[in-house]
This record gives sequence, structure tokens and C-alpha cells, in this order.
Amino acid sequence: MKPLQRWQNWHTHLPDWLQEWLDVMVPLLQIVLIVFCAWLLHRLVRRVLSRASTHYQLPHELLMPINVVVRWLIVSGAVLLALERLGVSATVLWSAFTGFATVGAVAFFAAWSVLSNLFCAFLIFTGRPFVVGDTIELLDNAEKPGALGKVVDINLLYTTLEDISEANVGAQVQIPNALIFQRVLRRWRAGSEVPAGKTHNPASSAPAPAAQKAPKATQPT
Repeated sequence: MKPLQRWQNWHTHLPDWLQEWLDVMVPLLQIVLIVFCAWLLHRLVRRVLSRASTHYQLPHELLMPINVVVRWLIVSGAVLLALERLGVSATVLWSAFTGFATVGAVAFFAAWSVLSNLFCAFLIFTGRPFVVGDTIELLDNAEKPGALGKVVDINLLYTTLEDISEANVGAQVQIPNALIFQRVLRRWRAGSEVPAGKTHNPASSAPAPAAQKAPKATQPT
């Protein structure tokens, strides 16, 4: 005999008041179990992400949105399972899920430019094509010059360079992370010497010293 049939047979032999009590308590216990499993899963995933962040040296700015997405996915799954235990129809749940998925897909494409920068930031932090302190130059091709500067900051949307070219020395250039993966990248590691023809030369831009005036000749008395 299957366990479900045994439960139904045993349930019918119980007093009416006990049957009503079980009909309420069993779903509640199942919901408590779902919540506990979701909490345990969330802690486990956070621990795994924390270890991965330590191993790959990911910044807190990148780890925080990943934790938020994971938390909402686990919470959404737990809520759907709890509603099912409360007797909500699976068809209603599926309709709500597909509706939310459609809205999410539309929002995803609407915010594609921002999301692409977030994804490219993740690639920069993990793949490390450059790090803070390096000097990089973005090129349309290997010959045409582009933005040149020292990397001073990398966040989820932009990579900030301190411009060292002769035309805009000292200015800060914010480059979208997605744009970096669409260009040829020339890199000088921190401590390496950048060719003199590419950087600002203070000696060349300093004003020439004024010519000394010849002393006036004194007339004999």
C-alpha cells in the first residue's frame, strides 16, 4: 500500500476535531519546513559566494547585487511553494510566474546597456585584463590612438582613467565597461614605463625662460 493511501486510511479513523486540527497543522508545518530550507539554502549560497569572492578578490560592490539576486530568487521560490501548500492552484501560480517573467524580460531588454556594463565589470574583476594602477590605451585598431590614462577606479558601470596624454593631462575619463570589450586594449602594468611620445612632458610644455638682457654699456665720463 502506498504511503498516501495509508495516510488517508489512518486519517479517516481519527476523531473529527483531530482531523480538522491536522488539516491546519500539516500545511503550517510544511510551510515552516519550506522557510527553513530556503533559509538554509540562502546561507549556503552566501557562504559559497563569499569564498569565491575571497578567492577571486571580487569587490564588495560586485558581490552585493549578486547576493540580492540570489536572495530574491530563493524567496520567490519559497513563496510559490508555500502558496501551493495553502491550496493555491498550480495554474494560477504558473500564470503569475509567466506574467512576472514577461515583465522581467521586457525590463531586461530595456536596461540592457546598464546590465551589459554590470556583466563586463564582473569579467574585469574575474578575468583581470587590467587592474587599478595599470596604464591602458583603448584603440579602434592597433594603429589609431585612443583614450590613454592610468586606471584609478573600477566600479560596476565605469572604469575611470587619469588622462596622461599631452592634450588633456590630469583630466579624468570615465569609460563604460562594455565599451572596453569592444576596443583593442594596450596595457602597461603598474611600474612599467609608458613611451615618452604618448605621455605629457612637463619640460616641453613649460614656457621658455626669458632671454637675459645684455648689460648696458656705460659711457665714459
